[in-house]
Amino acid sequence: MSAARNTEFYQALRCKKGTCETRSLELIGEEPLLIRVEDKPYSVVMRTPGEEVSHAAGLCLGEGIANSPDDFLTIGYDKNLDPNVVDIWLKPERRKKVDNILNRRSYVSQTSCGICGKEMIKDLHQILIPAKNGFEIEINRIFDCIKQLSENQNYYPRTRGSHAALIFDNQLEMISFAEDVGRHNALDKAIGKAFMNKKLSFARVLVLSSRISYELVQKAARAHLPVMISKSRPTALAVKMGKALNMTLACAFAQSELIVVCGEDRIVKQ
Repeated sequence: MSAARNTEFYQALRCKKGTCETRSLELIGEEPLLIRVEDKPYSVVMRTPGEEVSHAAGLCLGEGIANSPDDFLTIGYDKNLDPNVVDIWLKPERRKKVDNILNRRSYVSQTSCGICGKEMIKDLHQILIPAKNGFEIEINRIFDCIKQLSENQNYYPRTRGSHAALIFDNQLEMISFAEDVGRHNALDKAIGKAFMNKKLSFARVLVLSSRISYELVQKAARAHLPVMISKSRPTALAVKMGKALNMTLACAFAQSELIVVCGEDRIVKQ
């Protein structure tokens, strides 16, 4: 694997127009990351190595463990453990507020699996706040944002195996970007960067390389992102949740085609 442990090279037979040759093929890396909260295992995710602290911070925001970077007493690596482990300690006052989340094991895996039951849905509604009105974006600017997503992707052109998430502020300036083998991980990392840099309050637009699923809507809602744009259609449950949270969900398939499935009032038509 490469020095950064992000990609790995394999020899592969590539055939085109009847001609076959052995060539080096670069594949995106994938390793487990253990996130521990208060000295207890909280979640194990498969992800592309790198930006582990941002990844863990973004996951904590998405799941309601933290509302602010100041909720963390410490977040980082244990020098005596594998770098694939991030330890999180919360300030006592925050720890008391999230006992129910940390003690509810059904809630642990909801960011990477499907719906785990009615109790999980109940939990989600308790930590999600509908998006505020007031922000608008022109259609042409949306396509500019999508273009920037492609321009910032480093692994995908080489490996064809990564997902990406790009966050813009209210002036459509880039706040953070992340790329990972997992679409949930990419979003956690991008949100985590903005969160820990205390720029998340300026965030308004999220652009994704993957489809919009209900889990990603949840993460965006926790980050107070009112607009989500993707290159693939959202799921029906994602739209239902987006509508309930007053969010704008849209997908673009070409430079001239944008499909807005909810929250069209934020889109300025030309």
